Amino acid sequence: MELILVRHGETAWNREGRVQGLSDIDLSDVGVHQARRLALSLRDHPIHAIYASPLIRARKTAEIINQYHDAPIRLEPGLMEMDQGDFEGLTYAELMACEKDFLQSWIADPASVRMPHGESLDELQARAWPVIDGILRRSADALVVAHSFTIASILCKIKRISLSDFRSVHVDPASRTLVRFSNGSGEVVVLNDRSHLNDGEESARSA
Repeated sequence: MELILVRHGETAWNREGRVQGLSDIDLSDVGVHQARRLALSLRDHPIHAIYASPLIRARKTAEIINQYHDAPIRLEPGLMEMDQGDFEGLTYAELMACEKDFLQSWIADPASVRMPHGESLDELQARAWPVIDGILRRSADALVVAHSFTIASILCKIKRISLSDFRSVHVDPASRTLVRFSNGSGEVVVLNDRSHLNDGEESARSA
């Protein structure tokens, strides 16, 4: 079976460089445009079910993609983004100014820290993976729409790599990643593909 992992389209907080976890931020106009182009690129793929984070940026991306499939969309809280705790909504510049010690630990070993009053990568993976495991048990081609850290934690599990190396499976907004499963193991065939956007994204920004 094949599993397509999609990160939602761009939001205003993505553009502003803000920490975005559980805040329910909608897609920007550019994000909607990205989702439409992504949907076109997936219209001929066999997708029997769509699983999405209930946060609006992921849910709306899933709904746009589903215009070509009419598949059931199942909202899964386990696919929500990592709880960023006290850092939620801060810009990266603000973090650099007031949280240098934490950021040094995060850069050195991201799997060893927990966001203050939030989650760790390990806790995120522990709630996200059961959703993926359930999809695999159904053995039908599916699409998952989620978030940056969530998808990275899933890919670390699939690739059997440490969460400390989660940056090696980074995914950008409106990207798609294709995983092919056979005999209980998964192979990442395409990682972080954004070729469907081409120069259309820049056209949307200037419109």
